[in-house]
Amino acid sequence: MRRLTWFNATSLTLGFAFLYLPMVILIIYSFNASKLVTVWAGFSTRWYGTLLQNQAFLDAAWVTLRVAVVSSTIATVLGTMAALVLVRAGRFVGRTLFSGMIYAPLVMPEVITGLSLLLLFIGIGLDRGVFTIILAHTTFSMCYVSVVVSSRLATFDRSLEEAALDLGCSPAEAFRLVTLPIIAPAVIAGWLLAFTLSLDDLVIASFTAGPSATTLPIKIWSSIRLGSAPRSTRSPPS
Repeated sequence: MRRLTWFNATSLTLGFAFLYLPMVILIIYSFNASKLVTVWAGFSTRWYGTLLQNQAFLDAAWVTLRVAVVSSTIATVLGTMAALVLVRAGRFVGRTLFSGMIYAPLVMPEVITGLSLLLLFIGIGLDRGVFTIILAHTTFSMCYVSVVVSSRLATFDRSLEEAALDLGCSPAEAFRLVTLPIIAPAVIAGWLLAFTLSLDDLVIASFTAGPSATTLPIKIWSSIRLGSAPRSTRSPPS
């Protein structure tokens, strides 16, 4: 077993600091009473109270959650099916093309993905909104689910399925009763990864969202560009 040297400890500390220190600073300054981001004026929760009164931000957050849940669920189902085909089907005509299309979003720039989906939706005459965002997020997050589930299926003991088939289970029942419970951690991990990617997406959603649907990252980015602070949009009670 390797001992933790000072070099490894320093590298690990610097790596975690680089990743998480900006998030910690962001959390701290979210309690800043000042309107200026760079000036600390004391601890305050006023901005959180104001945010909860901003209906535009609340609507954007609700759209983001709906899109994330639906798209990650669809991506998990399709990604698991694609992983089963890639691992279990062996070599078939078009396998290289199929695997290339599954893994392409992993290396394709988000701008290219978003622009191509935008041109597709315009070409087929599909109005942009919540539905098009769900389709876009399903498209790019499905490959991540496929990678996670494929890695688990590659080490799966097929003799367990064969035993279930010998005992009278149909292939569908063997998958539901034996295979799926064993690979469930990978499936859940794929769903969580797709859910997180959907919540975080800005570029692809900005291409595929319409005026009737705005996600929270788009709303936050628009507010940052305009330099406006969150303020209440609800009318005071009479």
